[in-house]
Amino acid sequence: MNRKGKLYFRYGTMGSAKTALLLTTAYNFEERGMKYVCLKPVIDTRETKNVIRSRIGIERECRWIYGDTDLYMLAAELFEENLAVIDWFLIDEAQFLTPAQVDQLARIVDDFGSNVICYGLRTDFQTHLFEGSRRLFEIADTIDEIKSTCSCGRKTIVNARIDSHGDIVDVGQQVEIGGNDRYIAVCRNCWRNKRIEQANKTSLPFPEFKTRQ
Repeated sequence: MNRKGKLYFRYGTMGSAKTALLLTTAYNFEERGMKYVCLKPVIDTRETKNVIRSRIGIERECRWIYGDTDLYMLAAELFEENLAVIDWFLIDEAQFLTPAQVDQLARIVDDFGSNVICYGLRTDFQTHLFEGSRRLFEIADTIDEIKSTCSCGRKTIVNARIDSHGDIVDVGQQVEIGGNDRYIAVCRNCWRNKRIEQANKTSLPFPEFKTRQ
């Protein structure tokens, strides 16, 4: 096949306009008559219908990706339905993909020549890589950081989880869906200083996360 596609990973912290960029890209493709599909892991339970919605209020219908969805087979079915190869696949919340699903996206690129753009977070609230993001870093053709700025002026790096009092949470399940009420994007320095401040208030030892092997 002569078509040459690419697997892209565009990552940033929460609030860095990743979803808005995806939706703007979809709009541009539509205006130019290009074939595209929007997809999103169903693990994001904030939505009751199959839509990708940005914080700025724009949205677009999408197809759900379940934990057992074979994305390669889904692409083949979509090609058959449309009687043509789809030019672009736009994936929101790509950090929630399984490593196997990322490999399936790579096969879509290599076998069919489609382009796949994955938008997502790099790390969780403990600064550990999500499994889907890890695999994208390993095999994506192009990796771009969508930068945003901390309140102190530095680049945001950490997706800090907070409680109802605005204090940073250090323990819990890796996946906990939430918006501004549960997460704030901060630089590494502010994240560390806030945790030290909290530890001093409660006379508790400063928590340090173990490095994953």
